[in-house]
Amino acid sequence: MIERPAYTDWLERWQDKDVIKVITGLRRCGKSTVLRLFRERLLAKGVDQNRIIAINFESLEEDYPNEAKPLYDYIVSRLAPDVTNYVFLDEIQHVREFERAADGLYVRDDVDLYLTGSNADLLSSELATRLTGRYVELRMLPLSFKEYRSTRPQSESPEQSFNRYLLYGGLPYAATLEHDQDIADYLGGVFNTILVKDIAQRHPRIDTIAFDEVASFLADNVGNITSIKGIADAMKQTHRGISPTTVGEYIAALRENYLLFRADRYDIKGKSYLKTLEKYYLGDPGFRFWFLGKTGGDLGHRIENVIYLELLRRYRTVHIGKVGTTEVDFYTPDPQGDHYYQVSLTVMDESTLSRELRPLQSINDNHPKTLLTMDRIGNGNHAGIRQVNIIDWLLE
Repeated sequence: MIERPAYTDWLERWQDKDVIKVITGLRRCGKSTVLRLFRERLLAKGVDQNRIIAINFESLEEDYPNEAKPLYDYIVSRLAPDVTNYVFLDEIQHVREFERAADGLYVRDDVDLYLTGSNADLLSSELATRLTGRYVELRMLPLSFKEYRSTRPQSESPEQSFNRYLLYGGLPYAATLEHDQDIADYLGGVFNTILVKDIAQRHPRIDTIAFDEVASFLADNVGNITSIKGIADAMKQTHRGISPTTVGEYIAALRENYLLFRADRYDIKGKSYLKTLEKYYLGDPGFRFWFLGKTGGDLGHRIENVIYLELLRRYRTVHIGKVGTTEVDFYTPDPQGDHYYQVSLTVMDESTLSRELRPLQSINDNHPKTLLTMDRIGNGNHAGIRQVNIIDWLLE
């Protein structure tokens, strides 16, 4: 099992707190493993095994109840008396009206409850309706580059690891595979499982061929400013025609299942959100390899995808920043202070450096500003703007 200390530490901080712990994220990103690692911590701290109840609703080892009241009764009948019991319900979205069971267990003094799920819309809508203010969410992502490096041979350089990570992504099991075809088969299996088990069940009228084409188009255009209408217009060149409404529905389904993230634009000076020209990034860079193989594509935007996901890990919310007529690649609002990031493959040319610094220089505040590049020389400080190598920054 690959250690995920940021996530297990989060669970430990919330242990025994009077809220439900909800872990969400892409299928196969490691949610079940993190729960298992956390249970090992509980056992190491002296919690008896009979105080831990763990159910995975996709396991065939036992026929668990899949309705709220029978599930509640099943769990209550197994609780150890007069102590706190730790209850872990994995892929809870398979239980009908699961939020009722969660609510019933939450109000008990002898249960500390942990849930995982792979559907953002289902979990957020149902939990928000019944459990407002009574749960905290941990959104998991695939392996960070720092975590990915820990899985690779010591003889492999950071640059070699980064090339692999950029191509194959950070799903934990994919990181253990070596051959292109094995990795492609695995990523395709994950995508198709999500399509069949999650998306098609909630959207039974979906045209899977058209859906794949929309997903493939988005994989080929990560980091490009776009709109739903623009995507529909572009798709007309290669498909029999998909309406903007259908494109919007497919994008929503991709986002519901963490296959895709949308970065909205934010006017930094006007302090307002803009409703057009958003950007999309894949939930794991490896899905681009599944759809498009080793075709080069725009290396800069592929690196942007990796940086976007890393910023989500560090700050949770990431926007595209608009500053007058220029753009800051990423703006991250944070309670501890906003951050601004500009990304460029290289700024060795003086005019490129000047162009990349200009948007950051036009922001009149003292929040941290960072220029990320692949350059190994020229890093340092540009009048308060930090320039740092992308690989070094990912490993911080």
